[in-house]
Amino acid sequence: MICAAIAVIVWAYFNLQTHRADAVAMAEYRKLAQDAVANQQELRTELAKLTAKVDAVEQLMRDVG
Repeated sequence: MICAAIAVIVWAYFNLQTHRADAVAMAEYRKLAQDAVANQQELRTELAKLTAKVDAVEQLMRDVG
């Protein structure tokens, strides 16, 4: 009976440690995902600026030539 109780306690402890490790990994994944979204939005902004500049250069070339 005592051995069974000890086995359950050890199993529960390691199960808890596994869940804690999973929680840490998920927190890191969420931070990574948030950073990726922020970087993607920044890249879209830069791409929009570049597109506007290219459009202006194309219009200038049409006006000249």
